[in-house]
Amino acid sequence: MKSHHNPFDILFAGAQIARIAMEAQAIIAMRMMGMMGFWATKPQEFSQMFTEKPEVFARGWHNGVKAAARGAAPAKVLQATLAPIGAKTGANHRRLSRLGPRRIGS
Repeated sequence: MKSHHNPFDILFAGAQIARIAMEAQAIIAMRMMGMMGFWATKPQEFSQMFTEKPEVFARGWHNGVKAAARGAAPAKVLQATLAPIGAKTGANHRRLSRLGPRRIGS
């Protein structure tokens, strides 16, 4: 069954990509600062940044394949693929932002 084409779907997908990219850069910065002792990250943060990706990317791929198999429009397939990635970057960004900078000299 073909899905209805909405011209704004591609704009929404682009916004998803932009948000994911900005969050990913902030996450990388906070994790790097954590490795240098400037951000209050937990010790497992370094390994988590490697272990979380395969599962999230596999979930995204699975979502995209399912959407394509249902006959979704290309922008909807992209949105379905990006959804788990965006959920993970959003959760990581919120979690790391709450930790904040490590107090030097305390």
